[in-house]
Amino acid sequence: MNKPIITISRAYGSGGHEIGKKLAETLQIPFYDNEQISILAQKEGISKELLADAEKIGSNNILFSLSKLGPSTEVYGMPLSERIYDVQKKVIQEIAYKGPCVIVGRCADYILKDFENCVHIFITASLPTRVRRAVSEYHLTEENPEKKVLKADKSRELYYNYHTGQKWGEASNYDIVINTDRTGLDNAVTIIEAYAYMQNEQAPIKPVPKF
Repeated sequence: MNKPIITISRAYGSGGHEIGKKLAETLQIPFYDNEQISILAQKEGISKELLADAEKIGSNNILFSLSKLGPSTEVYGMPLSERIYDVQKKVIQEIAYKGPCVIVGRCADYILKDFENCVHIFITASLPTRVRRAVSEYHLTEENPEKKVLKADKSRELYYNYHTGQKWGEASNYDIVINTDRTGLDNAVTIIEAYAYMQNEQAPIKPVPKF
């Protein structure tokens, strides 16, 4: 099997990060999440803190939210929000060019939409399940954890919709949408692995473009 590049988008608390990590271990390929991408992006002059917080700002106005991430609304002649996304995009493309990997979040599905050797996944679950996981696994201690989960979803939705022009979580944007209420995390890993194998059997994997 020619191992693919797999992008995972996820609703907060759905287990998407854990699924991505398990999948990378199963396939024995590199794993990248917000932390790793932010570290790699520092060489482009944007601090790790700015990149790590890009999807966590909560506001109804995405431009206002992202402009608050630093002391200036412009970096290198462009709005800070655009500069952050531009750096993120470059890093993700460079990661993908190196070969098979799992990338969680950061609009990676859209950024790599023209790569042939890609599988794009969205992970979701019911709100009660996501709240329970946020409390038990992410150690969420706020008085109203449901509000925190919904706020995190809204931030991801605003960020994704603004930068991609697509709708976050819309099934047509992904190869597979998985509800972990139905599958659990381990079975989700198996489903994605099986789908990647099936895609590989149906058509030869083409090399990714250079950047």
